[in-house]
Amino acid sequence: MRRLAARFQAADRPAAPASGDLHERGIPLHMGTPYIRGTARRALTGLASLSLVTGAMVAATATQAAAAPAPESANSHSVSNPYSPAYGHTYRHGVVPTAQQHAKMKAWDAAHPTPNVATGPETLSYGGGIDGIGVQSGHSKVYLVFYGTQWGTQTTDGNGNAKFSGDSAGAAGAAQQMFKGIGTGNELWSADLTQWCDGPNVATGATSCPSNANFVPYQSGGVLSGVWYDNAAASPSAASGHQLGQEAVNAAAHFGNTTAASNRDAYYVILSPHGTNPDNYQGQYCAWHDYNGDSTLTGGAVNSPYGDVAFSNQPYNIDSGQGCGVGFVNSPGTLDGWTMTLGHEWHEMMSDQNPAGGWTNHTGSSYDGQENSDECAWLNPGTAGGAANVTMGTGTFAEQASWSNDTNACAISHPIVGGTSGNTVTVTNPGSQTTTVNTAVSLQINASDSGSGQSLTYSATGLPAGLSINSSTGLISGTVTTTGTSSVSVTAKDGTGATGSTSFGWTVSPAGGGGVTNGGFETGSLSGWTAAGTATAATSAAHSGSYGAMVGSTNPSNTSSIAQTFTAPSGSSKVSFSYNITCPDTLTYDWATATLKDNTSGTTTTVLAKTCTQGAGWKTASGTLTAGHSYTLTLTSKDDNYAGDATYTYYDDVTVS
Repeated sequence: MRRLAARFQAADRPAAPASGDLHERGIPLHMGTPYIRGTARRALTGLASLSLVTGAMVAATATQAAAAPAPESANSHSVSNPYSPAYGHTYRHGVVPTAQQHAKMKAWDAAHPTPNVATGPETLSYGGGIDGIGVQSGHSKVYLVFYGTQWGTQTTDGNGNAKFSGDSAGAAGAAQQMFKGIGTGNELWSADLTQWCDGPNVATGATSCPSNANFVPYQSGGVLSGVWYDNAAASPSAASGHQLGQEAVNAAAHFGNTTAASNRDAYYVILSPHGTNPDNYQGQYCAWHDYNGDSTLTGGAVNSPYGDVAFSNQPYNIDSGQGCGVGFVNSPGTLDGWTMTLGHEWHEMMSDQNPAGGWTNHTGSSYDGQENSDECAWLNPGTAGGAANVTMGTGTFAEQASWSNDTNACAISHPIVGGTSGNTVTVTNPGSQTTTVNTAVSLQINASDSGSGQSLTYSATGLPAGLSINSSTGLISGTVTTTGTSSVSVTAKDGTGATGSTSFGWTVSPAGGGGVTNGGFETGSLSGWTAAGTATAATSAAHSGSYGAMVGSTNPSNTSSIAQTFTAPSGSSKVSFSYNITCPDTLTYDWATATLKDNTSGTTTTVLAKTCTQGAGWKTASGTLTAGHSYTLTLTSKDDNYAGDATYTYYDDVTVS
């Protein structure tokens, strides 16, 4: 929901309150049963049909709405509905009100009718773009940021996802599986987005897209691009909008998205932990999205040296129960509202990346300022455009519908469009690749386009060091220079904005055979290694690729290590690895160290002397090998199990060369 023009006349406003937000004015903001959006008549009918809502609640809500407080001054707020969580907080774009708050909004709307509009009250139009950005017209890159130590200890679940001890509901895994699954399993919930567009050929105020626009492509192959557990400190108990935006900018740096181009199709979901109250959401709303440059953020706009950064405030809204959708689609449906709000904000970011330069409501109706998902919030399962389970290639998730201009309805499923062509790009998966280090590679990636006469542009992420892809031909070539395993993703895009992608593994083995197994931990496990104490493969521990080894814990522990015995292959002379230490104690008590034992000669060398640093980032260490000898490499993190200063070490990219 974007900033709105205050369209109601002073004579229509109820009596002014003393000051402050709604909860400060004594208006109850407790959670209630989900309410149906649409016309006032449809909303009241839908509400009455719900088992947990009585006619008395409807009457009470309407009475409250009729006596709702007015803004403090004519220009202090730009949202006219005083029950909207965006009232006085214009940065809360696409805000999902709690079910109870939504009921109050609809009752207030019913008491304040708006003019008839020729295009229909729910029609969205183009805002002209901000910094040249209207929609996300490439393949979306979603980054999940688990913000603060309250998430607890990180491990890995059965799907290879980050898992946290402070997340009893399993929300983290559900978020990862959902974003992995978008554009897979022939799901068409996300295809509603393919009707939206931006670019120089789209006029401000347009209600449909010309065929030569830059369309949102169908997001085939999933959109999850990275996961970061930012456990450097606790998440604030009530993070401000500015703090959430700053965390998004920090995440851009963490993931290496340090240019405006790399952030053009990026989106950072800031996930606050259980028990926190980011931007005072509790009792008011469930999530919102924005970008760093919004000057109305509490605390002000966030400076970004990396271009515009799109992000969302995703509280642990399971804490709000039914008010944020628990049990809305399924029973018990603990994660229903969680995935619905994740999907709601992603849909709105895709169609309005830098609010409100994309597609929003400008009709002057009660929907004024809302985005595509706002207009379809809290529609009951089983009703037209109602919330439903959406099956993807990675599982089934509760989602809500989003508004569709081209069908004039809320769509939970929609054909893939995009101009007149509706192109589909398909990239052929070449299968897993195995290469020997220091050898030349030539791998042709093939793709097809359902549209005729289209030229494809290729890009790739995760390629082994030394390789690159020709953007015009799709040929991957070069000479690999580093051993290890990585996950490669290749994307092809045509001139209409349609994209296709595929992913595959690539293992680079040492010359002459032998060497370290799973040195990059890209199996998502510690296979090939022997662990002692607390150790796991984790996404947050990655120096390159998707995984690294976390030795030790964010909680106090004892000495932990991982070790592997291997034979130095012919032609090899060195073993090396990357490490990143978090040691808030002193070297007297805590440290990281690594030893290399030559089992053939019986000698042991220290390749990483005892080290205790914090915030120094990734470093490298190496030891000398004799080809043909057997070695045992042991990577250790020592913690004295003292409360308050836990030491742990990330290790990654263990290679023999």
